Parts: sequence; C-alpha cells; structure tokens
Amino acid sequence: MLNKVKGNMYSFLNDYPTKGSNRGYTWNAIKGKCPHGCNYCFMNRFGEQKPIRFDKQELKIDLGKDNFVFIGSSCDMFADEIVADWIINIFNHCKQFQNKYLFQTKNPEKLCQFWHCLPPNSIIGTTIETNRVFTEMGHTPLPLNRAKYMAQLSTQMATMIIIEPIMDFDTEPFLDLIHWCHPQWVNIGADSQKHNLKEPSKEKINNLIEGLNKFTEVKIKKNMGRLLKRN
Repeated sequence: MLNKVKGNMYSFLNDYPTKGSNRGYTWNAIKGKCPHGCNYCFMNRFGEQKPIRFDKQELKIDLGKDNFVFIGSSCDMFADEIVADWIINIFNHCKQFQNKYLFQTKNPEKLCQFWHCLPPNSIIGTTIETNRVFTEMGHTPLPLNRAKYMAQLSTQMATMIIIEPIMDFDTEPFLDLIHWCHPQWVNIGADSQKHNLKEPSKEKINNLIEGLNKFTEVKIKKNMGRLLKRN
C-alpha cells in the first residue's frame, strides 16, 4: 500500500520538491519485525511484530508519478537478514515509476553492495543518533561504521542523515562523523515516546546545529521543541 505522509514522523518528504508535485509517501514490501531491535523504534507502538517476510502483493501497487517515496519505512530493508532477491525486486518495481525515492538504513555497509542497482533519482540516508554507543540501539551497526560506509556512498549519489531520536553526544566527534557523510541535509528529531533515553543539553544541541549549518542544511522536527525550550 502507498501511504500518504501524515503527521511529524516523515514530514520532510513533503518538503522536498518534486517535478509538478509536492507529495510524500511511504511504501513497504518487506514487513514484520525489524532485525535491528532498537528499543525506541516507532513500530513498537503497534505491539508484537510478525517475523520478517516479503509481501509479493505489494509489487502490484502503483507508486504513481512525481512523488517522493520513502521505501522501507517500517523495516530496514538492508538489515543483514534481508534476502537479496527481495531488495532487487523492490528496486525493479520502483524503476517502473518516475518518482524520487528515499532508501534509509542503519546498515549502509550492505547498501554498498546494491547502490548500482538503485532506481534513478534515489537518495540514500542513514540514522546516526549519536557518536556514542548505547544499549538502546539494539543490534545496529556502530555509528562509526554507518558513517564510514555512507561516506563511500556519498561519492556516488545524494545522501542525507537523520539524527532521531537524538541522544547525548560529543560535539566535535559527532560533527566529524556527519560531515564525513557529505549529506545534502540533516533531520534532527527527539524521542517522542518517553523511552528515557540519555539526551543532550540545550546548549549541546544548539552547538551541534551551529556546526551543521556550516556544511549542510538542517531541518528541525517539531518534537525538538521539548529539548530546545529547556533551561
């Protein structure tokens, strides 16, 4: 199913200009529990997830024209456990439609194996919540590894970074990680579901934004208001 973007979660898809339209959507052909197991994943709000699977019926979906579609918003389609044929089938389906596509992953190392198969007008992204390592990140690759492979991919195509949910960080090392990825823009968002994460101070966040503005565009999500209004 092609889902229209609503609310705050993926609002940036509606901000990105597309030819003749300004429409953001999400589409998921891989369904079930994401192998990464991040304890703050927004999908956890829907209860226990079924095992990961490929829904062939999704290949009948018309993805439209001149849309900006986030592919795989509910489950990381580049997790190690995802079958290569599933990924190729998704790429081939996307290529039938004249859209812009976002492929976001916490495992860009695997995406490096497939970047040459991506549909035209694709943007790739990764989440880097912090330069540190917290147990709440589940089984995801380390932030340093994510940045390393995004840096490689940035020599081939457009990249973006999502810092959400933002977690406590070391300012200069964190800025260095993100700069390494050469993102066209960076989205910054906060934990909206009360997971009791270790969060940075208002001063740290402002210093981060100031540093990011020197080399990329910064988009602040509305849910950051809670952190930016703190004394």
